[in-house]
Amino acid sequence: MKNLNSLLLIISIALVSFSCKNEKKTVKKENDTNSTEEISITEAEMEEASNIYFDKCAGCHGSSRLGATGPSLLPDGDGKYAATKILGVAGLRAFIENGTPAGMPEWKGILTEEDIELMTRFLQVEPPIIPPYGLEEIAKSWNLIVPVADRPSKPEHSRNINNYFGVIMRDAGKVAIIDGDTKEKLVVLKTGFAVHILRTSASGRYIYSVGRDGRITMIDTYTKTPTIVAEVKGGFDARSVEVSKFKGYEDKYLVFGGYSPSHIAILDAQTLEPLSVTPTSGNACDGEKEFITEARVAAIVASHTDPVWICNVKETGMVWIVDYTDPKKPGMTQIPTARFLHDGGFDSTGHYFLVAANASNKIVVIDVPNKKLVAIIETGKIPHPGRGTNIKNELGNLWVTSHLGENKISLIKTSEGEGQWSVVKEIKASGDMGGGALFVKSHPKSNHLWVDRTLNPDAKLNSAVDVFDTNTLELKKTLTAPEGVDGRAVHFEYNKAGDEVWVSYFMGEKSAIVIYNDKTLEVKEIIQGDWVENPTGKFNVYNTTNDIY
Repeated sequence: MKNLNSLLLIISIALVSFSCKNEKKTVKKENDTNSTEEISITEAEMEEASNIYFDKCAGCHGSSRLGATGPSLLPDGDGKYAATKILGVAGLRAFIENGTPAGMPEWKGILTEEDIELMTRFLQVEPPIIPPYGLEEIAKSWNLIVPVADRPSKPEHSRNINNYFGVIMRDAGKVAIIDGDTKEKLVVLKTGFAVHILRTSASGRYIYSVGRDGRITMIDTYTKTPTIVAEVKGGFDARSVEVSKFKGYEDKYLVFGGYSPSHIAILDAQTLEPLSVTPTSGNACDGEKEFITEARVAAIVASHTDPVWICNVKETGMVWIVDYTDPKKPGMTQIPTARFLHDGGFDSTGHYFLVAANASNKIVVIDVPNKKLVAIIETGKIPHPGRGTNIKNELGNLWVTSHLGENKISLIKTSEGEGQWSVVKEIKASGDMGGGALFVKSHPKSNHLWVDRTLNPDAKLNSAVDVFDTNTLELKKTLTAPEGVDGRAVHFEYNKAGDEVWVSYFMGEKSAIVIYNDKTLEVKEIIQGDWVENPTGKFNVYNTTNDIY
């Protein structure tokens, strides 16, 4: 989502190649007094504004500003939404600064005054043209830094790789690797800018990052200090990668989900050599035969029971089951569901995949081995589960999602029996100031459900974490930022043992990673320092490899 404070260096090639050199783009607009107001933007401003847009806005409004979860942002409109030229500087400023009840956060205080002013002009001129980027271009970007033959055959250290944590410092374009046993920083690596997620290989050896600049970085944990061994740029904008996990295909292939261009790319997971590209443009799921060119790939998960990935094509509402047994000619099964698909994860059995269709306020359930739609469940306003989380109590096995648009946590029964694939319980986080929750988290060994409120406009809520008892589903405790730590609380990750929870605090003067004892809910350790630059997502190697959430 569009929630973090950074300037993403993205599609610079497109801007250099396709924007008007050393000229101003202008648009004339009639104001209420019938005089003509000229909106102008220089090439340098266009590049800067595009960076801001791709970092903050493209996730909801589309890479080409055609709209997705959020409305289109085109100068002359698209027939459904008003032209940005009609809204003008004042109208656009009001939306940018204050957000909307539909789930757009307020950007005042996150973007600078200069950034906001620039965006009011950028949104009134035509968006930059994005050039083609296919298999040939991906291959040209491929950089095999350390060939497989030159890598160690076993770890060059005695550390517990399974309890390593990869920590994203999105604003800085870096990933830190921390030893979860000793809490030592092992290394901080420069990776793709605005890294969105980390995924691990089926063996747990490699950590892969993907940034909103489309760059994939491959990190080897066997070396004495974790080392980048390969990189490739799969597109101009992206948010997801995943590896092959089915028996016999461990560590063989990697899939890249492109936002811009919209495509599925398959690569060699040992080297990142590109093998194939499949565009994802196509008809929408709802029978209107609307053809979607910008059909972006959102969440991706890897099945443990079949040689397939589940790739969610956002704008079309189609779930693609990608068979990678022949990576150069992958098999594709497309399942119509609901729009717009975003994040999701497996139920506790790994048989079913649940994903948010957040524009429809629904959760979609896919039977992965049988490649079919099971249910579409009404939950709440703009569900945002991350991967969701699985808990168990007297109601059965439950999968949990939070919501951006309202203060509601929905618990869906996944076990067989009465109520399966329905919301059997709804609970609320502390306060009653709307939604804004990004992530929920639990663990098979825990009796707690953790909920953040990262995008809530109330500073008291967005800096706090709510912890619920998984048996009673009652709020057990609200945790505020410890002394010496400030900012918004975001994203949870358990350690391998399931007895610690790591929480990030970012966008504050004193950002940190705070480690809580999951049983006592007391602070166990605080990781801070000059190298801790606005940490966001954290990924434990064992939990990520084995899809424990």
